Amino acid sequence: MKMWRAALAVATAGSLFSLASCAAYSDAPATSASAPGTGTGTVQVAVAFYPFQFIAERIGGDLVDVENLTAPGAEPHDLELTPQQVASLSTVDLVVYQSGFQPAVDTAVEQAKPARTVDTASFLTLLKASSDGAEDEDHDADDHDHGADDPHTWLDPTNMVTVAEHVRDALTEARPADADAFAANTTALIADLTDLDATLKADLTGCRIQPFITSHAAFGYFAKRYGLTQIGINGVEPDVEPSAARIAQVQQIAKDNGVTTIFFETLVSPVVAQSVAGDLGLKTAVLDPLEGITSASPGADYLEVMRANGSALKEANQCS
Repeated sequence: MKMWRAALAVATAGSLFSLASCAAYSDAPATSASAPGTGTGTVQVAVAFYPFQFIAERIGGDLVDVENLTAPGAEPHDLELTPQQVASLSTVDLVVYQSGFQPAVDTAVEQAKPARTVDTASFLTLLKASSDGAEDEDHDADDHDHGADDPHTWLDPTNMVTVAEHVRDALTEARPADADAFAANTTALIADLTDLDATLKADLTGCRIQPFITSHAAFGYFAKRYGLTQIGINGVEPDVEPSAARIAQVQQIAKDNGVTTIFFETLVSPVVAQSVAGDLGLKTAVLDPLEGITSASPGADYLEVMRANGSALKEANQCS
């Protein structure tokens, strides 16, 4: 049904391009109304969800206008676009997205044919999520059953560095005159991401407890980068109800490994995680997959939330 509604929105948008393109970004400064690639005004960028907004805004600064297709507080997995949003992609200078994560965005990009795109799935190595929430890079292995690709690439800061470099190059192509500014901003962003990575490595060394239990298996890249083991109550899709057998399995893992904390997140109901924790007498805490920033997020931007995640895991897993 979700795919049917997305397809209907795209089909409807095709007949509205001429109207919606006039209205898109109507609240932007007057200088940003130029056509893509004209070299005047601000560069128009559309991003699929928050982590790419963070990158585009850091690299572009006041030289770009960034439109996030996923509204603040919305769960991006199930995004549906309005016809106006779809039509607007035909007028922007750049779209940053990850194919395979949000079908509505994939379809809209194919329909709108924006001037240029950065598709992170085309250059990042995607992990496969297995049924127990663990990740594995060997897509051809047949020793156990793999699930879908894990889309949560941004939870490894080194992946964000790679995305930043591609966004820099795309913005430079869109506005060559501002290449030096884009390069300088990217250098500063990469320095911040590198510092974040070093902080997380320092925080998460020597952990007495290796597994951490989350409401859904969004942290495979994070776990792989920092030497921990993710156990998702749900798989990579956050809105799938876990079975009673799965909950029992997770509870047994918690008992066997001395787990202290069950983690939930800001954009998905915490009820299941709280129930698991309550049954075992364990604590609960937020581990934020950074699919969106809200007032409930444990930080104001990507860097702050990732540091908060590291601090929460350091305490829960008793890292030295």
